[in-house]
Parts: sequence; C-alpha cells; structure tokens
Amino acid sequence: MIVWLNGSFGSGKTTLAAGLCRTLPGAVVADPEAIGDLLRATLAHHDLRPRDYQELPLWRQLTGVFTAGLARHTGGPVIVPMTVLNPSCAEGIFSPLRQAGGFHHLVVHADPAALQERIETSWEFPGDAARSEAVRAYRRRRAHAYQLAAADWMHAAGHVIDTSALTPEQALEAALAHLHLTAAGRP
Repeated sequence: MIVWLNGSFGSGKTTLAAGLCRTLPGAVVADPEAIGDLLRATLAHHDLRPRDYQELPLWRQLTGVFTAGLARHTGGPVIVPMTVLNPSCAEGIFSPLRQAGGFHHLVVHADPAALQERIETSWEFPGDAARSEAVRAYRRRRAHAYQLAAADWMHAAGHVIDTSALTPEQALEAALAHLHLTAAGRP
C-alpha cells in the first residue's frame, strides 16, 4: 500500500505520516524531498539546474520508482508526506503508482484560518528562531497556491481529510477509516 499525503504546507501531513507509521505494522515514511535535494546538488552548477525540482521529469520518475520500490522491498505501507500542487506533476507520479496497485491519495486540508494559526505557532527548528521563521515565511507564501490547487483539481483527485478542527489522533482515525484499517493495521 502507498499512501500519498498531499495538502498545504503546515496542514499536518508530517504529523499524520508519523501517526500512520507508528500505527501500521511495517510502515515506512518516504521523503521525495531527499530525491529533489540530490538532484539540486548534482545539478547545482549545470545550466539545467532546477529552480523547482518538482518540474523535472526526472524527479517525478525517480520519485515513482523509489516509492513503488520501497513498497515492494518492505512489503509494508509506504507513507509519502509531500505537497504536489501542479496537477501534471502529480499525474506523472501518481499514474505509475496507481498502476502498481494499492495507491491512496489523501489530501490533508486545513481551512485558511486554522492553517494560518498553525503556521504562526510552528517551530520547525526549536531554538533556532531564524530557521523557524524561514519555514513559516515559505508556508505563508505557498498557502494561496494550495487554495488554488485545492479548488482546481486536488480535492477532486483525492480523499480530503479536513484537519481544521481535528486533533492529530482524530486525523489519524479518519485516515485509517478511509483506508479501511483499524489501529492494529488490519483490514
């Protein structure tokens, strides 16, 4: 099983991924950002270096192969907390994963007010105010792009879990219910 957690930056994808990984036997969390970092570092001095690695067909291909390969290798669920706002980028990754079977696209949503509150109170790097503020600034800048993607394609293309008024445990229960799993991870 592959569970892609899409949604706005700061909506609770990472928290939900950790809960699913803790709950589902054999689960692992895959981070496609590491693939993007590798491509960014490799192409740092090349004319074709990416501004946004998600726009690279190679990133989409490697992400799909990596994710499907992890699912085959571990035999357990692979949880992928990664925001993909561009529908063609998403389709480039999701289509092969759907073909592999057991693919679920969950959209972790928070309404604008709840999202703004989460962003303002987040401390991604405890003890490092400057780095934490940089993360908050990035999330603020990307919030509108998420709203556009949500209205345009994302909510129609995935199962939406509105975390606006949910605790992390309630969001986890909503995800498990959609996946037809219990806390023990059995169908």
